[in-house]
Amino acid sequence: MSLKRPHWLPRPDGSRDLATDDPTNVWFVHPLGRLLLPLALRLRIPANAVSVAGFLLGAAGAAALLDWRERATLAFLLCVAWLVADGLDGMIARATGSASALGRFLDGVCDHAVFVLVYLALAWALNSPGAWALGLAAGAAHAVQSTLFEGERIRFHRRLRGEPLLAAAPSANLLVRLYDSVAGSLDRLAAPFDAALAASADPAALIARYRARAAPAMRLLALLSNNMRVILIWLACLAGDPRLFWWVEIGPLTLLAAAGIAWHRRVERSLA
Repeated sequence: MSLKRPHWLPRPDGSRDLATDDPTNVWFVHPLGRLLLPLALRLRIPANAVSVAGFLLGAAGAAALLDWRERATLAFLLCVAWLVADGLDGMIARATGSASALGRFLDGVCDHAVFVLVYLALAWALNSPGAWALGLAAGAAHAVQSTLFEGERIRFHRRLRGEPLLAAAPSANLLVRLYDSVAGSLDRLAAPFDAALAASADPAALIARYRARAAPAMRLLALLSNNMRVILIWLACLAGDPRLFWWVEIGPLTLLAAAGIAWHRRVERSLA
């Protein structure tokens, strides 16, 4: 199966393979970010400042969900603005060469913090012990799913660039080390393919086969994106019960994460 980018797809920004990206990123979120990028560079806005601004937009969306029956769409639009900022900060970091472990950690923390506030707002609005318990369980599932998905995405794109798996020096920041330990928790299981790639006599050919075989698994995992969750929360509110999203988070999305990661490992084993 060929994964060559069709001419009609938006141009990539170098951060990821469009063939495996969330369609809402490809067609809406990242194009808006690229429109804003020249202005951000001209104003010399730091990537970390955009991460914080995005968090504030997401926090405003969470506040709107305190009255989710009347303001679900407002909350959705504010969260979309957060998603645009969440993509823009990475574009700025790449364009200015300012990417760092701290920036990556801040970006991840802001993402998780927005959803913590969203879940708290919905639990507060529903105001029942069951809602609080369900929201807590869904939040824990979400945190693990998202961090593991980010690790898979980073691993996939690192390999497409032909970059070896390197043992990075532990960060001095305890929270950064904790985040990295979860995101990289599957490195040991994925290491045999990296070893095979490093030892390959024709790494370009192996990368091409890997890309073709692993892309479907990555497309499945892309359903765990923040974009999909924002849409699902909005739809659950419109349906009259935000708890529907939490049940989807705990059940179907957890199964999807497990299936996508297992699929990716099977592809690696078949090629290694």
